[in-house]
Amino acid sequence: MTDADHPELLPGMVRATVKQAQAKARATRARKAAEAEPAAVDPVARVLVDLPLAHLDRPFDYAVPAALAETAVPGARVKVRFAGQDVDGFLVARAAASDHPGRLAPLRRVVSAEPVLHPQVAGLAEAVAERYAGNRADVLRLAVPPRHATVEKEPSGPAPSRPSFDREAAEQAWRGHHPAPAFLGHLAQGGDPRAVWSAAPGSDWPLMVAHAAAAAYSSGRGVLVCVPDGRDVDRVSTALLAVLGEGHHVSLVADAGPAQRYRDFLAVSRGTRRVVVGTRAAAFAPVHELGLVVIWDDGDDLHSEPRAPYPHTRETLLLRAAREGTAALVGGFARSVEADYLLRTGWAHELSPDRDELRRRLTVAVSGATDRDLERDPLTRASRMPHEVHALVRQALEAGPVLVQTPRAGYAGSLACERCRAPARCAACHGPLVQPGPTTPPGCRWCGTPAPEWRCGECGHRGLRAPVVGDARTAEELGRAFPRVPVRTSSGDRVRAAVGAEPAIVVATPGAEPVAEQGYAAAVLLDTWLLLGRTDLRTEEEALRRWCNALGLVRPGGRAVAVGDPAHPALQALVRWDVAGFARRETAQRQEAHLPPASRMAAITGDPGAVDDALALLSLPDGAEVLGPVPLAGRRGAEPESRAVVRAPRSRGAQLSAALTELQRLRSARKLDPVRVQVDPPVL
Repeated sequence: MTDADHPELLPGMVRATVKQAQAKARATRARKAAEAEPAAVDPVARVLVDLPLAHLDRPFDYAVPAALAETAVPGARVKVRFAGQDVDGFLVARAAASDHPGRLAPLRRVVSAEPVLHPQVAGLAEAVAERYAGNRADVLRLAVPPRHATVEKEPSGPAPSRPSFDREAAEQAWRGHHPAPAFLGHLAQGGDPRAVWSAAPGSDWPLMVAHAAAAAYSSGRGVLVCVPDGRDVDRVSTALLAVLGEGHHVSLVADAGPAQRYRDFLAVSRGTRRVVVGTRAAAFAPVHELGLVVIWDDGDDLHSEPRAPYPHTRETLLLRAAREGTAALVGGFARSVEADYLLRTGWAHELSPDRDELRRRLTVAVSGATDRDLERDPLTRASRMPHEVHALVRQALEAGPVLVQTPRAGYAGSLACERCRAPARCAACHGPLVQPGPTTPPGCRWCGTPAPEWRCGECGHRGLRAPVVGDARTAEELGRAFPRVPVRTSSGDRVRAAVGAEPAIVVATPGAEPVAEQGYAAAVLLDTWLLLGRTDLRTEEEALRRWCNALGLVRPGGRAVAVGDPAHPALQALVRWDVAGFARRETAQRQEAHLPPASRMAAITGDPGAVDDALALLSLPDGAEVLGPVPLAGRRGAEPESRAVVRAPRSRGAQLSAALTELQRLRSARKLDPVRVQVDPPVL
């Protein structure tokens, strides 16, 4: 017995303190008892816990306290106790009972009662994780933006009334593309057509996308449009505003800032906005009653997520179209082999311009392709900017701006001896020499040591030449050739979104070409050999895509010249604007070589020992084979890595993904050294 058991024996002040402590303890016990009391209806919460471990990638059951019964709704963010720590999670479902035989731990708290993870997005995240042998928690980080509490408290306005579909204006925008009227009509009637669209050069593709969105939107369904970057988002957003009017769509881009991005996300999640345009993360937007998914320029590497599990926007949207029964539109000036495979398998139909429309839109030539060109300029095939280029630029400047595409940024990306052509090397570290600007002395690309007194180690000559010229040097040369014409550059960190209609020369690197107000009068493609010189599976496909995107900015009736080998198949396809035939040829070659998209492929990368262990644990499906492992040339000073490639027939693709998922779970459970698993990597 203690004095606390008999407060009447204690002094008055101490007695009061003891009574307060006892009352507080009783209140705490009562509160804990109330918190432990389960909800009367569906007392079990299934929670996807935000954990990076593959063997824990599944829902866990927790008890729903009665105090949280109203706010613990499916899709809400919650806090739960896991392995002695409070961790975040998403409540995906409520249930009446659990398969767990023991006592369930209660939810710690509901972070927000706002349902931000919708069932269709949760199902899509699971499908994407299975497709790419990844973790659902990683996919959900891409799908649901971080919470902004202040924005969440803001009321959402009412959903606007849908505008009527202007069929005549839509068919005018899609003029020359067949069978566009049937496709648009099917969308407007609530159908789910699927098409691979090859846009004609000079097309106002954002306006065409906007009219397709208006057709689906008029039937009471939502629309989701994914484009490569923020500049494309702005163009499509402007077109949607012109076609649909104010207040019908939102743009989901990271550059908008956390508050605005979450505000736009909530507008979509709450159903007040049904049309969405954005970059790759927008593929998971919770659009209500989704009826159409659109991806523009699906071959752009910006559509490939650089974070695990590395999903591609095109595959995410196609999975979503199949799961939700929506229409699909895969478009671009060029055509990827994956898009061609959709046509080959009959999953989609072709939307393309006829030959007469192509002839009217653009004329493309390769310098030195004819005997007449060689007679006029015998050095045309040896010159970087032959006479034909200067003649075209001079003539086109009378009508408007001229686009000049060059593959390299900077001034002189590499240097060589002027006499013997030996590469110029740094005396300190033997790294390559570069010249950043016209008034800057050459220096080492690796260690930064300047080399103003460089002398060739082979012949002793001091003169330097630049075998590879960047956009700054190109602009300098064109400025001297056309002294009274403005020359603008767009590359690297200084990318222009648009230029005016006045005569000017615009030098840009691939992907950084600004949009001209009324289209370019002409375009020039320099150093095509550089894009074709990459060692990669997609070299020719990527080169043609970049050229088509540049020439797609030329106004109808314009001209273009490419400087390169006239006999190269990619340049021949460009001259004919035969993107469909080129994609078919590439697809056929991939099928013969058992390469994607005719097969499913995965790269396993990591420390050599970890890769060997992974291959020993991997249970391959029938018909699969392992190529490698082979050592990788990594960064200077980095630990060496190796890579193995696993290939399986396309019919066994799901089994290969399942085997890789199980491999990740085994390695995670055994705490083995991690390896990076990338299914269908864009670059090998």
